[in-house]
This record gives sequence, C-alpha cells and structure tokens, in this order.
Amino acid sequence: MDTEAQHTERDPSSGTEDGSRSARVSEDAQGPGETRDPGGAGTAEETADAERTGAEPSASTWRRTALVGGACVVFLLLLSHFVMQPFLIPSRSMEPTLQVGDRILVNKLAYRFGSEPERGDVVVFDGTGSFVREQPPGNPVTGLLHDGAAALGLAEPDETDFVKRVVGVGGDRVVCCDADGRLTVNGVPVQEWYVKLGDRPSSVPFDIVVPPDRLWVMGDHRSQSSDSRDHLGSPGGGMVPVDRVVGRADWIAWPLGRWTTVQETDAFDAVPDAPAGGHGAAPHG
Repeated sequence: MDTEAQHTERDPSSGTEDGSRSARVSEDAQGPGETRDPGGAGTAEETADAERTGAEPSASTWRRTALVGGACVVFLLLLSHFVMQPFLIPSRSMEPTLQVGDRILVNKLAYRFGSEPERGDVVVFDGTGSFVREQPPGNPVTGLLHDGAAALGLAEPDETDFVKRVVGVGGDRVVCCDADGRLTVNGVPVQEWYVKLGDRPSSVPFDIVVPPDRLWVMGDHRSQSSDSRDHLGSPGGGMVPVDRVVGRADWIAWPLGRWTTVQETDAFDAVPDAPAGGHGAAPHG
C-alpha cells in the first residue's frame, strides 16, 4: 500500500470540512458587524477604555489614598504626643553629644510610670517659667501648624523647648568649681568626659542646692550653652520643675550616618544621694 498516497487523500478532507467549521464558529462568536483584531487586542472601544483606566486614577482611588495618608499622619501625631517625639537640634549647646541638625527621638514614657530624671540624663523640657517668661498666646492656626510640623521633626522646636543634661536633682548640692577646677555634686568631684574638649566645667562660679522636684541642668558645650547658670537670678533660680520635662533623649535618628543611641554616662556613679536633712541653704555664686 502506498502510504504517501493515503496521506495525500486525507489532507484535503481535513482542510475543507474541519477548516470550514472553524471559520463558521469564529464568525458566529464575533456576531454581526464586528471585526476581530487578528492580534487579539480587542475592539477599539475596549482599547480606549483600558487606556483611560491606566492613565487616570478613579475618584475612589484618590479617596483611598487620602484616607490612608490621613490615617498615617494621625498615627504619627498620636505616637509623637504620647510615646516618642522627634526633635530637631538647632544649636551647638550640646556638642559633642548632639550636633546642629541632629534629629533626636525623645522617649516620653521614660518618666511616665513613677521614674524621675537622673543625673546624667539628657532631657528635653519646657523652659517656660524657668528659662523663659510666659508669653501671650499667638495665632492659634499658625501655632497648630508649627506644633504639628515640630511633632514630626520637620520644624525647629518651640522657643520654650530646651535640651540639656541633668547635673543635679532635688536635694543635691552642686558646686563649681573646686580647687582642681572640677564640678562637684554632694562633695564628690565629677569627671565630665562628655563636656566639649577645651571647655571648662564652668566659667561662672556657683554653689547651689537643688530644691525638691527641681533639676539643675547644663549643656555639654559649656561655653556655648545658656543653661541653669544663666538663670540664677530668674524666677525659679534656673531650676527646671520635674513636671516640665517632656522626655529623655534616647536616640539620634538623623542623619543616617549618626544613627545611634545617646550614650549613657557613668560620671555620676560615685555621687551619693543627698542627705535626708538636706544641705541647708547655699549661697548663689
């Protein structure tokens, strides 16, 4: 039997009957008046709809984006108000520990559950009544916008907000300087390795006793810091009320190259607690 001849006879049948059925099915599926794109891209109307959908987000998409963005901002504001707040460092008063332009994260829970600031802590506080006088209220809208930007670390803190190091707590006697030019707390010299290289502990002599629930604070860059020493004659004597402390500076978050924790100090480890009866009144030097 000639297999090549048989194969030739089968081909015409496959090409006519089956091919015709396929063509008819394709035409029936298209419907009258429609033309099918040979490349399978669909009708011109479908293509136009697809282009419009890709080019212009729908109103619901915009609403969804706005809602998500608003929720994120509200979350950050709540986090900033109750838990952790970024602060921008605007001056050189805390060098070398903190530098101009640093954004620090302030732990607002550090003193919320019975704990109080300790000697050596770097704290942010509201200096109203101790470092600055009460100011008349300004424009509420401008103030609200600034507070929101400051809470997100996008603007400088209020002029009433300060960052300093706690040197003395309630009951402490803080003196500067002893015969060797050192600061002493409760009679014990403090080796202040965190002070800016080349600065003296203080160019202004003083001898003070910190009242209860108050703090004596100083900057690490002593020659560039306006701190408790500069407000000895002000109401409150330069002492910061504990309840005015916003929180403890625990991290440097920006710039990325300086991402680190704010290093703790052991400079005050040898300082004893203030005597129960107090030191008595000390002259303001």
